[in-house]
Amino acid sequence: MIVNPAAFTVLCFGDSNTFGQPSEGHGRLPVDVRWTGRLQQLLGPEYAVIEEGLGGRTTDLDDPDRDDRNGRTYFQPCLRSHSPLDIVVIMLGNNDLKTKFGRETDAVATALEGYIDNIERTAWTRTGEVPGVLLVSPIHLDPDQPAFAEKSSEYDADSVHKSRQLGAAIRRVADKRKVLFADAATVACAGDDGIHLNRASHEPLSHLIASTIRSI
Repeated sequence: MIVNPAAFTVLCFGDSNTFGQPSEGHGRLPVDVRWTGRLQQLLGPEYAVIEEGLGGRTTDLDDPDRDDRNGRTYFQPCLRSHSPLDIVVIMLGNNDLKTKFGRETDAVATALEGYIDNIERTAWTRTGEVPGVLLVSPIHLDPDQPAFAEKSSEYDADSVHKSRQLGAAIRRVADKRKVLFADAATVACAGDDGIHLNRASHEPLSHLIASTIRSI
């Protein structure tokens, strides 16, 4: 925990790619490998990075197979728990593309707009202002990876196609609401399972997000 009371506080809210699940198996990558940990190291003690990742987390959908994966139901109490905050980084969307949900990319992006509403209504900075928002579109699903066929039973070819279209939809919401946007797929990619970040991608993703935050 960063104990600098003046630190610029960054909440990173996402799914398994924020949690740090490795693409080659189960478990969790070490904190100094995960992009959130690398982000903390890049930004230094003048910033405090809070990691809030959960595997399988959706934007606002109830998963019939796991009853605690609706990100929206947890998001508002999460904001209250961690405020005051200076910026909230949100990287969600690929879990919404599972075949059981049948969701279109514009609907995913609209759901993320609801997160901006929550931030504006609920979160605050130390000076009583609304925290900044950074929407990060997730990496693309990659069916060419060796374990994708085995590990990706919840996704199909349509999911893969939608994952490649999701960035543009999220960017439209970011532009509409005048918040920051970054596209993880421009610097990062999936590993063996075609779903989760490969180990090498955590470093460039942390640099992308750090540079975007510093641009404020």
